[in-house]
Amino acid sequence: MTTIPPLGMGTFRLKGDSAYQAVTMALKAGFRHIDTAQMYGNESEVGRAIADSGLARDELFVTTKVWLDNLSQDRFLDSVQDSLARLGLEQVDLLLIHWPEKEGKVPMGEYLGELAKAQQAGLTRHIGVSNFTCQQIDEALAILGDGALLTNQVEVHPYLQNRTLINHCRQKGIAVTAYMPLAVGKVMDDHTLQSIAQKHHVTPAQVTLAWVLQQGLITIPSSTKQAHMEANLAAAELTLDTDDMAAIAALDSNERIADPDFAPAWD
Repeated sequence: MTTIPPLGMGTFRLKGDSAYQAVTMALKAGFRHIDTAQMYGNESEVGRAIADSGLARDELFVTTKVWLDNLSQDRFLDSVQDSLARLGLEQVDLLLIHWPEKEGKVPMGEYLGELAKAQQAGLTRHIGVSNFTCQQIDEALAILGDGALLTNQVEVHPYLQNRTLINHCRQKGIAVTAYMPLAVGKVMDDHTLQSIAQKHHVTPAQVTLAWVLQQGLITIPSSTKQAHMEANLAAAELTLDTDDMAAIAALDSNERIADPDFAPAWD
């Protein structure tokens, strides 16, 4: 099974030159997994940073996501072609459905069929989903077949540990990619995480990323500062002990940050 580089660079909320500079810094720091989306409005800047890096295409793992407006059969593949044009790539490594369509305007069978077509056409090496519940994962696999989906990208951090969904995806052979792992900075002020960080002579952010990685999850923290990016990469070298992991497990409070009105009925 293909493995996604476990520590990637997220680009949500990064716009214009900030997006270009952040991805440029990330690639210089050593990141080789870059995550973007049609909705982020930064695919062109991400693509320019990749081109300017001089890195060989096969050294990079690039993910983008199809937005809700483009899920219908008459828009889906054209929107993926547009994403590739903005990225300056012939193919992405991973193409995701950004959110399941909950209004029923576009049936899941229709947009997952288009996702499969994008893969068959060579527009993406792998396909996956984002923000899918356990029930939606089962529905997707009934449509596409076991083994079709590489990942489900969902919110995971110490305050939303999403264990039911993670375990369900694991049982189905689907990797879980954790977004917003630092809970938009909240982890930095957490006394439990600060205490663990002091013990290991690291930062609460590094503790949090190590906790995510140690569970066998992929994660895509976002940053605009070189020092933070280098620290994020260094988190992969940190090993937490069972007491640390138990203390972080106790922080779970089902506190969801990404919960728009078009979100599904969460597990």
